[in-house]
Amino acid sequence: MTLQQTISTSTEDQMANAIRALAMDAVQAANSGHPGAPMGMADVATVLFNRFMTLDPKDPSWADRDRFVMSAGHGSMLVYAINHLLGYDDMPMDQLRRFRQLGSRTAGHPEYGHAKGIETTTGPLGQGISTAVGMALAERMMNARFGDDLVDHYTYVIAGDGCLMEGISHEAIDLAGHLGLSRLIVLWDDNGITIDGGTDLSTSTNQLARFAAAGWHVASVDGHDKTAVAAALETARAEASPSLIACKTIIGFGAPNKQGSHDVHGAPLGDAEIAAARETLGWTHAPFEIPPEVYDGWRAVAARGADARSAWARRLADSPDAWTFRAAHAPVDDASLDAAITAYKHRLSSDAPKVATRKASEMALEIVNGTLPNTVGGSADLTGSNNTKTRGQAPVKPGDYAGSYIHYGIREHGMAAAMNGIALHGGLKPYGGTFLAFADYCRPAMRLSSLMGLPVVYVMTHDSIGLGEDGPTHQPVETIASLRAMPNHLVFRPCDAVETAEAWQIAMTQTARPSTLALSRQGLPTVRTRHTEANLTARGAYVLRDVARRDLTLIATGSEVEIALAASEALAAEGIAVAVVSAPCFELFAEATPEQRAAVLGDAPRIGIEAAIRQGWDLMLRPEDGFIGMTGFGASAPAPELYRHFGITADAVAALARQLV
Repeated sequence: MTLQQTISTSTEDQMANAIRALAMDAVQAANSGHPGAPMGMADVATVLFNRFMTLDPKDPSWADRDRFVMSAGHGSMLVYAINHLLGYDDMPMDQLRRFRQLGSRTAGHPEYGHAKGIETTTGPLGQGISTAVGMALAERMMNARFGDDLVDHYTYVIAGDGCLMEGISHEAIDLAGHLGLSRLIVLWDDNGITIDGGTDLSTSTNQLARFAAAGWHVASVDGHDKTAVAAALETARAEASPSLIACKTIIGFGAPNKQGSHDVHGAPLGDAEIAAARETLGWTHAPFEIPPEVYDGWRAVAARGADARSAWARRLADSPDAWTFRAAHAPVDDASLDAAITAYKHRLSSDAPKVATRKASEMALEIVNGTLPNTVGGSADLTGSNNTKTRGQAPVKPGDYAGSYIHYGIREHGMAAAMNGIALHGGLKPYGGTFLAFADYCRPAMRLSSLMGLPVVYVMTHDSIGLGEDGPTHQPVETIASLRAMPNHLVFRPCDAVETAEAWQIAMTQTARPSTLALSRQGLPTVRTRHTEANLTARGAYVLRDVARRDLTLIATGSEVEIALAASEALAAEGIAVAVVSAPCFELFAEATPEQRAAVLGDAPRIGIEAAIRQGWDLMLRPEDGFIGMTGFGASAPAPELYRHFGITADAVAALARQLV
């Protein structure tokens, strides 16, 4: 027997029409929104949920549920309508009436964490399908660890033309096809319409050929033929590769005068057209009114899912892997990690290695990966430069998902989105690396990490002009400031191996925000040679070298802390008392009390030192304070020459200090 259910065609038609009615009524009430995609894909979505999806609205975080991603996030009313009809307790009809209104759960685009049953934030086109690749990869990796009894589900995506035009889609489908992610099924809303008009204005790509070339199973169906859609899904579920089903649809299906046109994409239909659509669809019910038999049809989907969840719960209870499985989905064991990192810090302070912080990161990762059982590393083809792979980490390969290291290829954006999907899936803690300058390639996905509050860790090496000869294209003089400008995102620039270990501890224990570690290529001395049990990096900034009275405070990050210390010694020889502050994380320092910040910064003149632009230093510096750093792009030369050329030296700091004191 197949998974498809024996259904009444007329009932399923009405289930689909309920989506259309709720979409056009909510958009009309808001006088804002996108009715076209929900109306066009209502038949496909109804078949997907009614015959294939396994989920339980009463337990929306059930680990073995199928995932549904509305990559074409502007069609959010399809998600809200379905979740209401399925019976999610936080999606009553009042939420649909308040679509796009302040304080409602029904935002203009689906927002993770705003309502149950929303697996990821979408809206920036291409992000959903790319995040879903991470979800599907996580499913296979967890399946390799725990078997079919505990992990056996699918990831379904509705994507639009725009999702497939965005460049990230190429990175995502290439990775998914290479890895053979057979539990990923993308339903393409092939309606031929964009905001400006027909897709032929801007693209001639044969999407089926493109996906097939990347190793996907492809099919094309009439998106309004429910039997054909179901047959295509049945076939796709049995394939050994990811699947694309091109669903030829009419955008705004049911609106007789506007369907098939870009006019129905992103605006209310209007009262007259809604009345005509009701007549065309045979929908005789008032706005926001759903007949009992339609609710019954949708609630049967939920009931089937509840039965499946109950059966899974019994399997989990009987499984010898139950404790390990639950632990994988639980928060990080803070106590174990703290003990391991604290002992490691003690060794570092004693041994005082001089290493690049990218190497110090690898050293700290040996402790982290040795302590936490479910970390998943990776790099965008820079493993040997990012130092993200530790001993014992085996690579994930096509058909072999038991490893814990992912070679993402030269796909920085796709990597970042996939890590979001891995984090959202649950059970694994992802981190991945590239050069800091290429954070710009990752940025839209990093922004969604921050927006969703996902504890993804970005390992960004080659953090300044200190990388040297690769030149200004690779020297991220403005990147740190731009990342610090991102809300809900921790940016660490550690000065030595001890701070690097502390930064990793903080990053891995976050539960609701991502972290970026900006790490040096050049070797840096250990400056924390006196062991402290406390994690000083957690303070954001702290006094590294104190004096009885302060004539001046030098504040530095990363590789420039060494310069600040050298300048303080030179000034001390002249009788100028200088305190040195290390500021590895501005965001954490901003969370300190005003009194705590004042105690660190003092009242004396200040100089900030960072091989980057000054923007963003207002937290540390007053207008009259000084700054030693970059004012433009870098250059190609050995690192020591660049520091001298751009005036980021202890002598330059001392000279400015004499002017301020």
